[in-house]
Amino acid sequence: MFELKKTEGKARRGSLRTPHGVIETPVFMNVGTQAAIKGALSSEDLERIGCQVLLSNTYHLHVRPGEELIKRLGGLHKFMDWRGPVLTDSGGFQIYSLVKLRKITEEGVKFNSHVDGRHIFMRPEDSMRIQSYLGSDIAMAFDECVEIPSPYEYVKQSCDRTYRWLVRCKDELTRLNREEGATNPGQLLFGINQGTTFKDLRREHMLKIAELDLPGYAIGGLAVGETTEEMYDTIESVEEYMPKDKPRYLMGVGTPSNIIEGVYRGVDFFDCVMPARNGRHGRLFTWEGMLNIRNERFFNDSEPIDKNCGCPVCRRYSRAYLRHLFKADEMLALRHAVIHNLYFYNELMERIRKELENGSFRAFRAEFSQKLTMRVE
Repeated sequence: MFELKKTEGKARRGSLRTPHGVIETPVFMNVGTQAAIKGALSSEDLERIGCQVLLSNTYHLHVRPGEELIKRLGGLHKFMDWRGPVLTDSGGFQIYSLVKLRKITEEGVKFNSHVDGRHIFMRPEDSMRIQSYLGSDIAMAFDECVEIPSPYEYVKQSCDRTYRWLVRCKDELTRLNREEGATNPGQLLFGINQGTTFKDLRREHMLKIAELDLPGYAIGGLAVGETTEEMYDTIESVEEYMPKDKPRYLMGVGTPSNIIEGVYRGVDFFDCVMPARNGRHGRLFTWEGMLNIRNERFFNDSEPIDKNCGCPVCRRYSRAYLRHLFKADEMLALRHAVIHNLYFYNELMERIRKELENGSFRAFRAEFSQKLTMRVE
């Protein structure tokens, strides 16, 4: 299913075949947590701005509207009229980040919904069933995202339990895919590597889950408080032990520079709420760095957000107009800003793929990795 087309150092150019189309990698997945991009973007908008993969979340869609409804309506693809590939996160990170009271046992996790407080017990099998009903192309294994820092012994125990949960996820999704009436019988399962920043635990866990011969593997539990250097060191410590013929996914990361550095270290898939969230607050990505469109200096600026950008917003509107929309609290401000930021991220990935094809990715990294962290003054 995964074809590795070209490499430059550890950086990889490939493609993954899924039931709803081929994903060209490296790729950034646009985050539609609740089957929608925050910022009022439609599925048509996503097609227009170059989105390849939509990411939605098992936990949120289980809480509302419920996976049974989505299954009855034909799965996520039909529910939101999205025709490309979909990846669903398993819910493990949301349980870690949103739920104050939770109890983790060998069988699963007990917690209360952050929406209405109702009691929920989620097992690996439940996460697989929900994702099977949703019909995503890629289902993520149910895991525990451990806080950084955490005691070594606890992290080790958590890794062992996450491995046992992964075996249960694999068995259950195999069974679900064979059921008559499965929403997407070609659904793929990605396993998740854990271990916080302990390199030996990361390596041991990666070697164990690689033996299960899954369609893809993710590095989870990062971007949750560690330094950037610790994140890069962790990726490097794991990458060597990840199967070369399977896609690699760095979960929840990150900035344009993080993505460039992740590709440099051998990662193929990325996702992050950052471009949409930053856009809704007026922080916009450009090829010269980031700018805050709310700043007074853009009051009468007739230039587009980025003169080198071909997004629908930059082709038609000025910085002055977008700043006015934010200052006037117009909803259109959020929509325009999110469209621009997601277009930028999708274009960034397209540019990275072309640089890899041309053998010039190292030069691209040298020019842009640091530059895209700067602020446009």
